[in-house]
Amino acid sequence: MTEKTEKNLSTALADASRWAARNQTFAQKADHEGQATTARLFRALAEADAVQARRYLALLRGKIGTTEDNLEEAWRHSASAAKEDLQRTEEALEENHSAAVSAFSQSRQAKDCHTALIRGLKEDLSSNTDLDYYVCQICGYISKSRVPDRCPVCGAIPGKFKWIG
Repeated sequence: MTEKTEKNLSTALADASRWAARNQTFAQKADHEGQATTARLFRALAEADAVQARRYLALLRGKIGTTEDNLEEAWRHSASAAKEDLQRTEEALEENHSAAVSAFSQSRQAKDCHTALIRGLKEDLSSNTDLDYYVCQICGYISKSRVPDRCPVCGAIPGKFKWIG
């Protein structure tokens, strides 16, 4: 792959990923405003953008590995992202931007949790235990098996957790 094509695929991946997230947020706003049909269109747009993002990612990274390989890659990503969030937190502190400090700090704490969850699953990949996960819709913290009374990262109430099963 040429450098130009790789750059174009990277830009397209970033754009599609960003718009998938934005359209999902737009759908939530439309739902809140009672615009169900518009919300469904935004969710469809979000899904379409996510499909395109996965396609660009596959072209950039090649084939998806084994589950064990994918867990290793996810673990490395979570550990690296936590370090990046620490740097972002420090820079936001320097600029006295408290909302960004909170967002980056909570993201780092959530990523530390993700890293531990992945490590635990990697160590016992053969257990095949059927677990449900619950994701805090405020900070991204993941709880396994049950919804906590309060999110340990941001303090969100149980109603702010989304079941992933």
